[in-house]
Amino acid sequence: MKKIVITLAFALSLMHAKAQTENNPTTSYNKWSVELDGGFNKPQRPLTSGFYTSRINPFTVDLGVRYMMNNKFGLKADVGYNTFTGQNNSSIDFDSKYYRIDLQGVANLGRIMNFETWTNTFGLLGHAGFGVGRLENKDLHVKDNVGNLIAGLTGQIRLTDRFALTGDVSSIFNAYQDHTFDGGAATNSRGFSGLLFTGTAGLNIYLGKNSKHADWTVISENADVAALENKVANLEALVNKIPEKQVVIEKPVTNTVVNDKDVVKEMINDKYYSVYFDFNKSTPIENSTAAIDVILAYLRKNPSASLDIVGHADQVGSSEYNDKLSNARANNIKTILEKAGISSSRLNVISEGADTSIQKDSAEARRLARRVTFKVK
Repeated sequence: MKKIVITLAFALSLMHAKAQTENNPTTSYNKWSVELDGGFNKPQRPLTSGFYTSRINPFTVDLGVRYMMNNKFGLKADVGYNTFTGQNNSSIDFDSKYYRIDLQGVANLGRIMNFETWTNTFGLLGHAGFGVGRLENKDLHVKDNVGNLIAGLTGQIRLTDRFALTGDVSSIFNAYQDHTFDGGAATNSRGFSGLLFTGTAGLNIYLGKNSKHADWTVISENADVAALENKVANLEALVNKIPEKQVVIEKPVTNTVVNDKDVVKEMINDKYYSVYFDFNKSTPIENSTAAIDVILAYLRKNPSASLDIVGHADQVGSSEYNDKLSNARANNIKTILEKAGISSSRLNVISEGADTSIQKDSAEARRLARRVTFKVK
């Protein structure tokens, strides 16, 4: 019988863990995005003597499509267009165009460096790759095909779950560039003789059906597993102390009695069943319903029981705001139970505000703090 109790508790805990991970935005997120940027460039070399560009030389346009394999690494393909013109009154007049297409690897430096410990608004991407380009000057009949290497950094400001402002600085190294950027002379070089800097500002547009993009998703790989293991270990220790003959299982979940103790009630009061929320949200995470199902089944089976619904928040934000947010979370769960037929007179909402017992600097811990717990009375 002890094995049955342990197995039952383990299965219920797995249901709870599954509800927190399968459709949790920390594991389900959008991977595709479109990037559109515009700005300036500065061709550093080679330039023919007497030919100059402005220090901020307009203009550059870049269009890219990015796919993130996970929340830290991805790939993007992009095309770029640059114009080079002579500096007013300081250069021989010229007008050149430079086209390129590149395939690049992307590293989400914001996640790698744990930006989430201090901001959910600013991000940083690193990118590097290779491609091909074409330098043209129609006036001088130049058509020069080149290879290139590109590397850069992209700063991000998150506007919504669908849009982010970007600012990028990149360096482009051209190989086999037979002409200067102005088109006025041959280079006589086959190596990486061309060097071009670009600076752009633009917009990331995130695509997909999930609420968040990989750029802003923090994945906890160990927190739920460790919590689950601890819960099962504690329950097993409890059951091992109970004589075998005193273990009675009447029905799963709804009425489990061990040594005249209501095991399900104790598990609820010991916070084995909690409902979790996204950052700054009062709506439960999608499919975070296993705990609610247990609570609802218990209240239906025990019509004389009443319930405290206790809302919590992480420590990000002001105390006043966290009190309001934790209260909204608890009230939303109360509404769900009321719609399922539980009388409001049996439900009591408690707002605990920020959970100061959980580490503030850990993203995984903060995610576990954003929850509603229950106490049966």
